[in-house]
Amino acid sequence: MTDRPLPADSRPFDDTPIHTEDLPLTPTRDRNISIEAWVEAPDAVRAAGDDIGGVRVAYKRRIGDWLLWRAGPAVKADARYIAVRADDLSVHHEFRLFPDGNGEGTGPSGAHHTRFRAWKEDLLGRPSD
Repeated sequence: MTDRPLPADSRPFDDTPIHTEDLPLTPTRDRNISIEAWVEAPDAVRAAGDDIGGVRVAYKRRIGDWLLWRAGPAVKADARYIAVRADDLSVHHEFRLFPDGNGEGTGPSGAHHTRFRAWKEDLLGRPSD
């Protein structure tokens, strides 16, 4: 029997307090770190799911200098990704996904993106839209 990662929406939420410097570089495959657990969480991230049904917000991974969080399910549905600068928690950028598969967001370059991948590349300083 192999240990397979749990699907993102099946992972239990972990509310154990965690500090910014302890957030993992790569995705956790056995649990979701909740926004409630993040000791230094800015209000913008805490409220990321408020307007889309009060969904929970989960940590996903680091992308360069950014901490990536998702409000909402991983499947095609209402969701919001929010990236926060690890070294300046007042700086953030959002990408909104809609149930029809469309999305939109502005990256650190100021470019408007309609593709999630392009938005993530912008976080790395390589905008492609």
